[in-house]
Amino acid sequence: MSTSFTVRERQKNAMKAILNLNATVNGSTAATGAASEPVWKLFIYDRCGQDIVSPLFSVKELRESGITLHMQLHCDRDPIPDVPAVYFLLPTDENVMRICQDFRNQLYDHYYLNFISPISRQKLEDLASAALAANVTHCVTKVFDQYLNFISLEEDMFVLKQQDKDLVSYYAINRSDVKDTDMELVIDNIVDSLFSVFVTLGVVPIIRSPKGNAAEMVAEKLDKKIRENLRDARNSLFNGGDMFGANVALTFQRPQRCVDREAARPRCARP
Repeated sequence: MSTSFTVRERQKNAMKAILNLNATVNGSTAATGAASEPVWKLFIYDRCGQDIVSPLFSVKELRESGITLHMQLHCDRDPIPDVPAVYFLLPTDENVMRICQDFRNQLYDHYYLNFISPISRQKLEDLASAALAANVTHCVTKVFDQYLNFISLEEDMFVLKQQDKDLVSYYAINRSDVKDTDMELVIDNIVDSLFSVFVTLGVVPIIRSPKGNAAEMVAEKLDKKIRENLRDARNSLFNGGDMFGANVALTFQRPQRCVDREAARPRCARP
């Protein structure tokens, strides 16, 4: 029997699993937060990770999840032995370089790397090379693509906020001098974030949109991305099963309508 969760509950359960060193969070634990004595650990995040976690957890809840210390990735950090470190961040060039620096400095005994959006093969190889050069390959315990690139503000309300606030905005799409490459970047960021929402919910949406504007471009790319993932049934992110402790069956939800704000704006009839 499937269990219904809001988008905020889903994202919070996913984060609980991350803070639990990527162990499965069972239904009762996910609902109540009750668990056995936690493994004490460090939590390292970038600005995007902080924006995602802040509406979901209080400092007290982080402590209950075993987080003894939480720090920004790019702040000055001293080596702390015998404690695992959980990373939650975007796979940007800057972040990957800083993780490689942590490897060289041998800051922690175990590294659990959780990327908010998928990391490219090239960057993954860069991490592997840095770990090998620093002789810490045995310390890199797990590496995960988490698909959590959105911010849950309420139970069923989320935003697709980016670090560069002008990257995904009404102005970015509608400015008169927008270039095709800039438009593609905006569309790709919106699609990746919406895809993360549906992966987290464990549902396949029915997508409809008006024609001839940015909303149609988002709808087409999102549809293509979901279809490509469903095509590989063995590795599909929508294959149901035990997601964050809830037995979830694949469902096709009510339409996700992609609407351009310009199309939705009320207009006055001319006399």
